[in-house]
Amino acid sequence: MTDISHYIILNANAGTAHATGVTGETLLALFESHGLKAIVDTRSEISLSERIADALASQARTIVAAGGDGTVTALAAALVGSDRALAILPLGTVNALAKDLHIPLDLPAAVAALVSGEIHSIDVGEVNGRIFLHKVVVGLIPGVAAGREHIRGRQDSFAKIGLLRFFLRRLARSRRIAVAIEPHAGDRRVERVQAIAVASNAYDEGPGQFFSRASLDRGTLTLYVLRHFTTFDFIRLTTGMLLGRWRHDEALEVESVKAVTINTRKKLVKVMFDGEVETLQAPLEFRIRPKALSVIVPVNALAPTEAA
Repeated sequence: MTDISHYIILNANAGTAHATGVTGETLLALFESHGLKAIVDTRSEISLSERIADALASQARTIVAAGGDGTVTALAAALVGSDRALAILPLGTVNALAKDLHIPLDLPAAVAALVSGEIHSIDVGEVNGRIFLHKVVVGLIPGVAAGREHIRGRQDSFAKIGLLRFFLRRLARSRRIAVAIEPHAGDRRVERVQAIAVASNAYDEGPGQFFSRASLDRGTLTLYVLRHFTTFDFIRLTTGMLLGRWRHDEALEVESVKAVTINTRKKLVKVMFDGEVETLQAPLEFRIRPKALSVIVPVNALAPTEAA
């Protein structure tokens, strides 16, 4: 392993990987065709944590996450603060970070982009000592995400209609929850909300911009507080996102913070953690880790961040 430059962890069960039948042999051939030396780890029978440990024990300077957002987040958490760089081959269903970094969603193009790729340092979020790349959500949304698990892997119209009906039923029955919010540089306050999200950096406004971020190195968390969320609010917010005007919606409050503590009456809190439903211990202690993760991006993919 001493002469390899890229160590690839392949999750063959990720959405696109499973649908297109990507294999270790496929990836190795693509890398070799571009003059890149690599080893591909396809061992689905052992835990991801063991596979990551083996990757870190190698001499490879670039560790490649070939899978979906869950694989990317797990690998990123292991690389934060290290001298290794993370590369992404977007083989999942959503591929949120890959889109923010302008990494091609086509596999051959993504591999080709690694040849001339540049290393950039991006921020990551941390909650209770765990690294997240996108956002952590408390309240209504995790319950809806749990319903999504029932149709994971299905793309038919019946599944999508079923999810919409499930969402609208949850919306009609949902109740606000009491949360205590204490920014690091602000006063503690208690609010009743439908949902609250903490994101690494901020989501952009613009026509058709759905949860995309142009800047990943501003060194801030963004707090999104959704105070009420009726069916009418849902329609208005969705329309606002399509038109590129949603940050000043009457149901939503947006605040930039360096760190924040969120507490609830419950000791265990169900959250949506980078797209996956998990349970965390309250209180939730958030902070930003500025430029803590090195990532490989296509040349000129990220514009320099303007001074605040």
